[in-house]
Amino acid sequence: MISRRRFLTTSAVFGATAIALPRDLIASPAADTIITILHTNDTHSQIDPLPPNDRNAGKGGVARRATLVKKIRRENPNTLLVDAGDVMQGTPYFNFYRGEVEYKAMSAIGYDAGTLGNHEFDNGVEALSAALKFANFDLVSANYDVKGTVLEGRVKPYVVKTLGGIRVGLFGLGVSPVALITPANFKGVTYNDPVVSAREVVKTLREKERCALVVCMSHLGYYADGKRGDSFVASQVDGIDFIAGGHTHTFMDQPVLQKQPCGAETMIFQVGKSGINVGRVDFTFRTGKLIASSARLLDLRFENG
Repeated sequence: MISRRRFLTTSAVFGATAIALPRDLIASPAADTIITILHTNDTHSQIDPLPPNDRNAGKGGVARRATLVKKIRRENPNTLLVDAGDVMQGTPYFNFYRGEVEYKAMSAIGYDAGTLGNHEFDNGVEALSAALKFANFDLVSANYDVKGTVLEGRVKPYVVKTLGGIRVGLFGLGVSPVALITPANFKGVTYNDPVVSAREVVKTLREKERCALVVCMSHLGYYADGKRGDSFVASQVDGIDFIAGGHTHTFMDQPVLQKQPCGAETMIFQVGKSGINVGRVDFTFRTGKLIASSARLLDLRFENG
């Protein structure tokens, strides 16, 4: 992978921290293309803002998320909205409508792609397939082999989106079903090692699909102790620019950087749960090459007033 100079800017709701570039590396707006990635994870059927008895009372809600996404897309049309899984389970919306409301809401907001969390299988493969009829965006998972199931053709290993002339590769990774998914509900789906799967799909995205930016939506979890989560995958696989994480409900104020085997860095960001926050990462390209990145956390209660 071609080495490059990168910088990371992070900001939370009430403040910002920046690492400045030398003056000669600052991007010229006229010459550069900015690709914005907005991401969520573990929204868990939280359609409404959180109730008064929750410690995050008043935050979140799909209406606020939709307003925020529309505003950002108006500012930068080169924007993708992705989700790292577990959109289901957690409120009566799922109990009564079995995923229909969640996927209809995500479609209305304008999601471009998502991956599968373990809770997507809570009612089984057939029920998941039925719910996906209401999703008008791509579902990707590189390490869940769905061949021979009703999900075949609906859940793909990866997709490629082109924005501003930049090819963006999007793929997903799912957590092991052992002790998380009832075997009958995962019937027919084969779980493959996420590191092996990631290496294969990244090679395809870089070499065959000629992607300048590779984004992984991961439902493996974030761990600082070497467990086989996002940091572990990034440390074993070259070529992933960004991992939008999920599963562990980790509230990150800012992303972390993980060194790849080649010495380049993968940005990892996870934004908690229940749709309280949206993560934003801006990637700057000059003459088709990634030269800079910046990231911040968007708190939906404060971003929209």
